[in-house]
Formats: sequence, C-alpha cells, structure tokens
Amino acid sequence: MKRIITLAAVLSTLIFLFACGQQAEQAATAPQEDINVRLELQKASTLEKIIQRGTLRVGLEAGYMPFEMTDKKGKIVGFDVDMVTEMAKAMGVKLELVNTAWDGIIPALLSDKFDIIASGMTVNQERNLKINFANPYIIVGQTALVNKKSADKIKSWKDLNNPDYTITSKLGTTGEQAVKRLFPKANYKSYETETEAMLEVMNGKADVSVYDLPMCAIFYAERGMDTMVFLDEPFTYEPLGWAINKGDADFLNWLNNFLIQMKNDGRYDKIYNKWFGDNKWLQAIQ
Repeated sequence: MKRIITLAAVLSTLIFLFACGQQAEQAATAPQEDINVRLELQKASTLEKIIQRGTLRVGLEAGYMPFEMTDKKGKIVGFDVDMVTEMAKAMGVKLELVNTAWDGIIPALLSDKFDIIASGMTVNQERNLKINFANPYIIVGQTALVNKKSADKIKSWKDLNNPDYTITSKLGTTGEQAVKRLFPKANYKSYETETEAMLEVMNGKADVSVYDLPMCAIFYAERGMDTMVFLDEPFTYEPLGWAINKGDADFLNWLNNFLIQMKNDGRYDKIYNKWFGDNKWLQAIQ
C-alpha cells in the first residue's frame, strides 16, 4: 500500500513538473510570436511604407475648384493640396501629387499607383465597398445652375424631375448619381468635366447643370451671372473624405487623429478660410 502511495506521489510530481515546463515554454514563446505578428502587421501598413519610402503619394484630379486645380504656372494648388502638404509634413516625408483622370482614380489606388486619394471624393456606400474612408474633412452637397430661359419654370430642385428638361453633370460623380436617382424622368447628359457640363447650360444647350456647391458657386460668380440662376440650397448631404485601400487600420487611425489635430490647432481653419472665405486665389488661376 505504501509503495502504491509513493508511486502515485512520484507520478503526480512528474506530471506537475511537466506541466510547469510546458507553461514556461509557452510563456517564453508567446511574446516572440506576438512580436512577429506585430512586425508583419507593421510591414503591411501603408503608413510604414510611406515612412520607409520617404514620400507620400497622393492621387487627385486637378480640375475641381477650389479643392485641386492648376494655376497659371502649371502648379497644382487648392484646399486638398494644402491639407496633404500638412499631412506630409506631419509624417516627415516629401509630397508627390499624382494627377489622375476621375474615372480611373479608384482603380489606380487599388493598383498601388498612390497611397491615398485626396480629391474632393464624396463618401458613399458604393465606393466604400471597394475602399476605406477616413472621417469626413468637409461637408458639401449638390446644387443646380439653371439657364435663365428655364428659370421661370424651375424654382427649386423639386421641379427638375420632368421630361421637358435636359440636365448635365460630370461623368462618374455624385452629381450624376443624384440626377439619376432624384430626376429619372429628365433627359440626362454626362461630360468629362464639370466645366463642360456647366457651359452647356450657360450656352443654352441644356436647362440645368447639377454639381457640388463650391464649384457651382465659383462658376456662377465667374461666368454665369448674366445667363444663369443659381439654386444654391444643397439638396443632398455629401461628406468628403480621404480614401485608402481596405484593411489598413493603422493608416486609417493615423489619418483620423491627424484630422482631429488639424481642426483643433488652427491649421484647418487657416486653410479653409484661404480657399472658401476669400476669392483672391482666383487671380492665380485665371
């Protein structure tokens, strides 16, 4: 009996020592495994690639005033450009602007032609299926420029869903989406640029042009006051956001914190007032 008890005690001790050894081994390997996982995630981060490369590559289409456009010297300037300039400074890297046609800008991001889209892009669910957006940095909406010949019949955007009217907008934009969704009965024509779409209305070849508030306001002030009526109350809610590739929580976190910092240290207000609070910049564009 004593031998059985002694044998049981020895076995218990061996099992205990074996278990302790396994726990010690797991404890030793767990931190290393955790470090390896973190290193792999870090390598996959666009932010880490930007830092290693030393350049922030920004995709945009220079043609959406006052967000991004080309001045008389051929330099790309605008609200978005100033924002990403501050972004590059915060990262401690150089800035590279990649001018890209609008209809190819998301495919170019997905194929790694640049790191981020900063081009007045509206956050919507269709785009969000392909890309991620940081928190909105500004809110805009769709408005309408109406040819004066049609202004006696068109008093509001609610009057536009009519087969008697021809509406224009830019191809592949939320302006185009709004026209198709809200005014399906109207005749719709799309154009490569918003300026072409608005000129059609100014020249009497269409009744209405639908586009974002800032651009409509600028076009109206520059060219349309004699021939157009500006319905300046937005009829859509459109937040604009920076777009990045999906699955990059590290970069997304950095962008959101960067935007919070910008809005709370005065830099955002300074840039906003430069492009939306004054029109002196127009002299460098015209």
